[in-house]
Amino acid sequence: MDEFKHDVVVKSVHRNTLSKQVVERIVQLLTSGQLKPGDKLPSEMELMEMLEVSRPVLREALSSLETLEVIKRKTRDGTYINDKIGSKPFSVMLALSVDNLPAIIEARMALELGLVTMAAEKITDEQLAKLKKTIEDLANRTDNDYGDIDKQFHHLIAISANNPVVEGMIDSLIITHDKVNSQIKMRERELTVQHHTAIYEALAKRDPQEAFTQMYHHLSYVRDKVLKYYTNE
Repeated sequence: MDEFKHDVVVKSVHRNTLSKQVVERIVQLLTSGQLKPGDKLPSEMELMEMLEVSRPVLREALSSLETLEVIKRKTRDGTYINDKIGSKPFSVMLALSVDNLPAIIEARMALELGLVTMAAEKITDEQLAKLKKTIEDLANRTDNDYGDIDKQFHHLIAISANNPVVEGMIDSLIITHDKVNSQIKMRERELTVQHHTAIYEALAKRDPQEAFTQMYHHLSYVRDKVLKYYTNE
């Protein structure tokens, strides 16, 4: 495994910029070929000196890259560029757009609307049963902390579309689920159950057009609710 090359050219980050620019610097090294999948990053102290940033800024940037699976941390061994980054084509683009929530939501909508129409043609009875179970679990919750169940519902649809290329894209977008969740000020569990049920029923009827319509209704509602209160700080 190649070590990080210390002779690569790294532009320093001005002190008045945000962690996003640290993300951009690391992604630039990756896309230019100066960093490759499997390469080990320098230590935290070395990166702070090379990029001229504080520890909190660096850690925020690394946390974003780890969430998007661009990097991975190994206990007592250091931080590495994910050696499978090439199999998740949206990860690098998401790393560059991690603070652009409107764009992320729209990209997710575009993909999921295509996925749900394919799922209507390909979903199996077993997959439908699993999808129905997530709705039952959601309906039986006694609180509004149901983000994981919601994410499972959407991921099951992606898998049932049975297209590994597109599934890899939606996997990357679903990673941003927690960021979207953090922007939701008011949760409506019963309404979410209604939306998910309508999508499920369209899939159970193997009706691509209805599945598209119900998924659009759901995702556009979520988009409008999130962006109503969203501020890009």
